Amino acid sequence: MNSKEFFTTLAQRIGSTPKDTQKMTESLASIIADQLEEGDTFSVQGFGNFDVKKKLERIVINPTTKQRQLIPPKLVISFKASNVLKDKLQTTDNISS
Repeated sequence: MNSKEFFTTLAQRIGSTPKDTQKMTESLASIIADQLEEGDTFSVQGFGNFDVKKKLERIVINPTTKQRQLIPPKLVISFKASNVLKDKLQTTDNISS
């Protein structure tokens, strides 16, 4: 599903226009980003948790040149699905199998 299909489907489900739905979705993404920038966890009940984790610096080796490189530490976004979402996916998987 691409973004246009997503906005159209979501708009139909909530009884809104795709344009308004796109604005709401962009606002939600902005709110999540703001919370994560502050170092907070963002939780959506029945969906999951977004969190920021720090990856430590590490050394990698280029397989072609055998040259070692130091990769600096960085922050990454992680997502952990809720048990409700996991159960829905497993139920769907069992039906389609």
